[in-house]
Amino acid sequence: MTDLYQQTIVDHARRPRNFGPLPGANRSAEGTNPLCGDELILRLRLGDRIEAVAFEGAGCAVCLASASMMTLAVKDCSASEAARLMQRVRELVAGGNGANLGELESLKGVARYPARRKCALLAWRALEAALAGETTKVSTEL
Repeated sequence: MTDLYQQTIVDHARRPRNFGPLPGANRSAEGTNPLCGDELILRLRLGDRIEAVAFEGAGCAVCLASASMMTLAVKDCSASEAARLMQRVRELVAGGNGANLGELESLKGVARYPARRKCALLAWRALEAALAGETTKVSTEL
């Protein structure tokens, strides 16, 4: 199963889904992970639900894969559904149970590498900021 998870991360890192600009976006957030050098901009078209989501930037394989999988997972979610999913992913990369998360379960292995947790969570932190309408750049560092 570990090989399958690694394949999923590699696939999303090499061919990220929803990578590029998002015309008509009405929310965005920029995020950075200074320890790894990951940087991304997340854009949303938000109505009652997340109608569209895309990201641009550069980062390590874990960061890009997580962002790619996140865009697929949150499309058509309400803000509260996305927040609940975000919390479950945070728990997963901290070593918790990730049952019923689909491809996102491939991030479970990140729990063994504490420095990579921030890579996996950068896109999710940007999502949190975009949904909240924050305008300052977010960071994985507190």
